[in-house]
Amino acid sequence: MIVAAAHQIPAAQPPQARARDLYERAVELERRGNQPAALSLLWEAAGLVPGDGVIQDRLGDALERMGALDAAVNAYRVAVAARPAPPGAANHLVLALVKAGRSPEAVALARGLTVDAPGDADRWFTLGLAQSDVDSDGAIESFQRAIAIDPRHALARYNLALVLYHADRLQPALDELKRALAVQSTPEIQYTLGIVYWHLGDLDRAADLLSHAVGARPTYADAHLALGTVYKQRGDLSRSASALRRTIDLRPDLAAPHIVLAQTLTLSGDAAAARRESAEADRLQALARQSQEAATWTAVGAQKLDADDAAGAADCFRRATQAFEAFAPAHYQLGRALDRLGQHDAARAAFARAHQLNPALIPPR
Repeated sequence: MIVAAAHQIPAAQPPQARARDLYERAVELERRGNQPAALSLLWEAAGLVPGDGVIQDRLGDALERMGALDAAVNAYRVAVAARPAPPGAANHLVLALVKAGRSPEAVALARGLTVDAPGDADRWFTLGLAQSDVDSDGAIESFQRAIAIDPRHALARYNLALVLYHADRLQPALDELKRALAVQSTPEIQYTLGIVYWHLGDLDRAADLLSHAVGARPTYADAHLALGTVYKQRGDLSRSASALRRTIDLRPDLAAPHIVLAQTLTLSGDAAAARRESAEADRLQALARQSQEAATWTAVGAQKLDADDAAGAADCFRRATQAFEAFAPAHYQLGRALDRLGQHDAARAAFARAHQLNPALIPPR
């Protein structure tokens, strides 16, 4: 449980002012790593000022990270429709549609953006992102259009390399990654170069690049995980275990590093420790499934609450707590719904449970 310092936000404020306070508090909670509490406050802020594009864009990002993709798409749509729309909101909507398995809709939206501004490299880049999972040739062409307009568009080069890599065109992918690195040296590009060299069987060069990535960004959990996996494959079991334990420190919610660490410990001859890591991986995978189901039910409930269907919302929030009782945002939102239904004692109990699970969730006064 993550504990963050909290201050109470008076409920008697005008809606715009209260929404802004909730939003700023949510941003601070996200900075501290308390994503569930931030999500609860963003839901509440969005309900107070549903047309605020900045709040809706941030809400979409929080929902996307929780796996509630349809709800994220809805939030991003509102953000895109706001005037002015927040920078990047259309891009966020396109990517959320792709993640939600709605690539044709994403491609159509992104293609429309290029028609409106055919000389805008970023719009061709967005179209390439939308096409990446469903039309690799189209994605390559779109990224190349972006690069032709702006040869220093490092992200277009990087994502072109990813499409080439997934198409098993490894040497062109390496060439494009090196060009991207020459434009802008980032840990992400070093990480991806390391991954490509790993799949080419060059474990030494892969380890070197991944080490540079974690050196540039010590909190880069994915790079630590990949480095630990490469070390395991290279037979350097002590370094593997160290990198994987660092991954677990950074991302205690991930099952993957426990799975690879269990394999490393088995190779080291520590069967008992390997069994413990496997059991922890199983536990985290189950929690992730439960948390995603709870987040989805809570997102549906929040939409019902915004539509003044407090009873329907309360039912969804209860379903969320049944899926994962420790999901604090569901209890907090249930408190809001019960308050609207006049069930104030039950609302106080729901708020109290939310606060017990996540002390940053303070009930409104």
